[in-house]
Amino acid sequence: MSTSLGENLPKALTSVRTRPLVVIREQIPPLIVVGETPDGFRRVGIVQGGAFAGERVSGEIVTGNDWQTVRKDNCLRLDVRLVLKTTDDALIVMTYQAFRTGPQGVLEKLDKGEAVDPGSYYFRMIPIFETSAARYDWLNRIVAVGIGHRRADGPIYSLFEVL
Repeated sequence: MSTSLGENLPKALTSVRTRPLVVIREQIPPLIVVGETPDGFRRVGIVQGGAFAGERVSGEIVTGNDWQTVRKDNCLRLDVRLVLKTTDDALIVMTYQAFRTGPQGVLEKLDKGEAVDPGSYYFRMIPIFETSAARYDWLNRIVAVGIGHRRADGPIYSLFEVL
């Protein structure tokens, strides 16, 4: 067996191509702090609105929740569920898992709502979509990834469809 499994791979298997899907901005008031649990330090955000916009789909965030676990390895794990409403009144459920980590000083500033450079920390997400709307049925079958930035009033994400 070759020492390099990547030798002679077809070009389609040597890189990942994406295209912009949407930019999404969530409005989240101060978090509810549950505290230390057996699984980690738990916080909950109630998503009270927001918007999303892209070339093929746009609209508003109806509601959602953001369950956060602050892990002991300086990493925040998010488990989020949103209900989206498109400009033409279709409903889409968007769920995502995300990780946010970085230097301790940067994370402390984020927790205080202070502005930081989005390039100074790691904030990535994996969204999944569900809808019964025929015109957006394509969302039920795509893989997407997102890059996030935490602002004082909630996160903003750039989402990309993996081609």
